[in-house]
Amino acid sequence: MATKKQKLKLTLAYDGRPFSGWQSQPNGDTVQDALHTAISEIAKQPVLIHGSGRTDAGVHAEGQVAHFEPPPEIDMNPYNWVPALNTKLPPSIRILDCAEVPDDFHARFSAKEKTYLYDLCLAPILHPHMHGRAWHLPRQLDPVSLEQALEHYLGEHCFRAFAANRGNETEDTEYTRTITRSDYQIHGDGYRITFTGNGFMYKMVRLLTGAAVQAAQGRLRLDDHLALLDQPDNLPHGKSPYCAPPDGLSLLEVRY
Repeated sequence: MATKKQKLKLTLAYDGRPFSGWQSQPNGDTVQDALHTAISEIAKQPVLIHGSGRTDAGVHAEGQVAHFEPPPEIDMNPYNWVPALNTKLPPSIRILDCAEVPDDFHARFSAKEKTYLYDLCLAPILHPHMHGRAWHLPRQLDPVSLEQALEHYLGEHCFRAFAANRGNETEDTEYTRTITRSDYQIHGDGYRITFTGNGFMYKMVRLLTGAAVQAAQGRLRLDDHLALLDQPDNLPHGKSPYCAPPDGLSLLEVRY
């Protein structure tokens, strides 16, 4: 009797500092590569893994999502995949949950919303434990300007000025996204910015953060910041003036 085909959804967390991002690379030092190796060792054959989206080198995740289809002969309860994979993964990656999902589920294309966090540290000295976990900005920010800049992003906009080029863009590339949350809270010795939206382009969160911080530092007028949104194709107001470093960025959650 044939074993029922499974599709499994993984929720995982990782410290992005040791890796060259999520997506598989020829040098094999990405999160996806580590996950592929672990799953393939258990399955005793190569297994494709699909993630909800890429994270850049140095970017962290609290709730990245991926899916894969184990070979039919691997009859393992989803719950048992969690300890099995964690014994084979480096300690900087941990599987938090594994669940069976319908055949039409796709980690990337089924996603409805993502939430990212970005941590800013305003302390005069960055504690060593925060190295690689926050953007160190010892110069104080104006919280009112930061709040106003973040509010500019709310709603549906063309974010062409906040998308880095991958080199595969076409005239049909879609730059419109809807942001439902864009705010900050006091967090430790600084601020934690939260972005929630129906999708984010390459380096978009870092470019949104960078421009908002420039406004909060008085380096970018708020009306010039607002003008970056909803521009025509020739970008008469230019692109976001600063891309924040990856250090403070984490993918918190993917919702389906």
